[in-house]
Amino acid sequence: MKIDKKIIKELSDYLDEFNLTELEYTEKDKKIKVSKNKLTINKQNNSETSFSSNIEETKSSSKLNSGIEITSPIIGTAYHAPEPGAKKFIEVGKKVKKGDTIMIVEAMKTMNHIPCTSDGVVKEICIEDGQPVEFGQTIIILE
Repeated sequence: MKIDKKIIKELSDYLDEFNLTELEYTEKDKKIKVSKNKLTINKQNNSETSFSSNIEETKSSSKLNSGIEITSPIIGTAYHAPEPGAKKFIEVGKKVKKGDTIMIVEAMKTMNHIPCTSDGVVKEICIEDGQPVEFGQTIIILE
C-alpha cells in the first residue's frame, strides 16, 4: 500500500486550522487517522505541560462556574445568528426556554439549529461567532 503524503499533510493542516487533536479520514478501503499531541509552555514556571492536562484544567475551572452548561451536540462552526447582520439568537442576560434555538452549528454545509436543553437566563456565551466547536464543548452557561 502506497502512503499518500499529500492527504496526510492536508489532514495535519486541518488539525491546526480547526484546533483539533485527532482527525480520521476514510475512502473506500483506506483509513487514515492523524493525531497530534501539543505542548504548551507555562511562562510563569518555564515548564512544559501536556495538552491533555490543559483540558483537565479547563474542565475543572468551568465546574467552578455555577450554572447549567449547554454543550454542542455536534462538531462544526458555530453561528450566533441565522445570517450575517441578523439579530442574535441569544444574548447575556436573556431568558431562554427549553427548546429555544441558541445557536446554529454548520457541519458539512448543513445548518443545524441547536436547541436549549434547559430553562434559564444566559450567564455566559462561551463560543465566538464563526468559531469551530467540538462535540461536547460548552457553548453557553445558564443561571
